[in-house]
Amino acid sequence: MDRKTIVVMEGDQTGQELLEEALRVLDPGVTRLDLEFDRYDLSLENRQTTDNGVVNEAAAAMKETGYGLKAATITPENSSLGSPNAILRKGIDGTVIVRTGRRIPGVNPVTGVHSPVSVVRMAVDDAYGAEEHREGEGLNEIAYRTEKISRRVCRGVAEFSFIQARRMEAKVFGGPKWTVSPIYEGMLKEEMDRAAENSRDVRYDPQLIDATYALLLTTYGEPLVIPTLNRDGDCISDLVMQMFGSIAGAESLLISLDEDENPETVMAEAPHGTAPSLEGKNVANPMAMILAGAALLNFMHEEEASRVSRAIYEATFETILEGSRTADLGGSTGTTEFTDEVIRHVKNKLEVWSALA
Repeated sequence: MDRKTIVVMEGDQTGQELLEEALRVLDPGVTRLDLEFDRYDLSLENRQTTDNGVVNEAAAAMKETGYGLKAATITPENSSLGSPNAILRKGIDGTVIVRTGRRIPGVNPVTGVHSPVSVVRMAVDDAYGAEEHREGEGLNEIAYRTEKISRRVCRGVAEFSFIQARRMEAKVFGGPKWTVSPIYEGMLKEEMDRAAENSRDVRYDPQLIDATYALLLTTYGEPLVIPTLNRDGDCISDLVMQMFGSIAGAESLLISLDEDENPETVMAEAPHGTAPSLEGKNVANPMAMILAGAALLNFMHEEEASRVSRAIYEATFETILEGSRTADLGGSTGTTEFTDEVIRHVKNKLEVWSALA
């Protein structure tokens, strides 16, 4: 495999600690891959020092290499700095966020769900960044919000949902509340229908978003991909991951798409925050960050990288199945100890597979 460069974006508190654990797994001495890591310090202190210049530099580097791995960062309330994730989304033209809940071996899911559920949501527009204002006083005060979505982003979400479903051998399921909002939310439904027409090999079962929530509690026999608006997806993806046992159990992907709606730049991260109460205690779950690194390898479209990606996924779940679990999964294994076990499994798998090859 030709050398690949991953842009590494350092963060704050446990976010940085877990990033270092993921990098231990991705180390060429473990993966046998020719990987290079281009590091940028996105800690709150350095973002303040550079006035977000380092964030823009990281975004430009990601657009060049195509791959990024980001730690959780702090976004202070009422700060003029704003969100680094918002800057990165704009910098790489990221329009789709993908989060996939999976059954964690040995951990009982909340509802008995056992097949993967992938939420593909807009990364921009909708309720986030909407213009807001209020008029009137007292009980006559009225709040207004002006939201927008674009057909381009709707098409990206819809098309990638079918790409994801094809990869997972899943059904495209769910959707917006198009009956109540045929003009606004109906735009996403139109693009879902269009994508379905062009992807007859993928099963398609559109549902209103409220029905989707309800049916998730009973529809667990097959893998699902759920295309959503921005805020709907933010809410339902947290629910989906917690249904499988922990929000720290899966990676989050920000993707920019080319003209054919194929991934062009991918930034992987954990969906959780910096968990300041866990900092320095060696108890946080590194699983999501480790899987974020594995996911990046799978987008490199290299047979060798894909094989290592699978090895990391399998090693992570086998580690849990064998009883090494962090506190959020009901165990007492420490952060570094968990990663040590994952690394041991990855090395063993790659050694055995090389012999069988």
